[in-house]
Amino acid sequence: MAEDQAPREETVEAPELTEAPEIDELETLRAERDELRDRFMRALADAENSRKRADRDRREAEQYGGTRLARDLLPVYDNLSRALEVATDEQRAAAAALIEGVELTLRELRNVMNKHGVRPITPQVGDTFDPQQHQAMFEAPVPGTKAGQIIQVMTEGFMIHDRLLRPAQVGVSSNTGA
Repeated sequence: MAEDQAPREETVEAPELTEAPEIDELETLRAERDELRDRFMRALADAENSRKRADRDRREAEQYGGTRLARDLLPVYDNLSRALEVATDEQRAAAAALIEGVELTLRELRNVMNKHGVRPITPQVGDTFDPQQHQAMFEAPVPGTKAGQIIQVMTEGFMIHDRLLRPAQVGVSSNTGA
């Protein structure tokens, strides 16, 4: 029986020795699996973030892609507006067709700008100065006004969708009292 027990002990010990490396290998494989799963999930999240960023960039390009062109057209708008403002009644009568052409051109320019999300900012004298939409060109004490009130509008401002394209240029009262 002693001989029978000895081989049994050897066979019992041998599986224990082989189980320990198998357990270590199994733990190693599980750790590797978990690491790969984590890396996969991160890569998936990165891909989703990239897709969202690309969508946002595409939308912004559609909305704001014409910003430079719109900004370049603003002096044309200003000049057409000024031409109509300074035309006297005498000039209007003498060159009625020309004045009408300028008015139609300005109207069409406004329509095209409006179609592309370009909207005017038209402050009025007496409005409160808003640094988000107005640019103060000068300050002057004007009787009967409060500090921060618009006293003169030099040029209209413009927004393109929800972004400022050009601030309205205004003069602001510097009075300290009413």
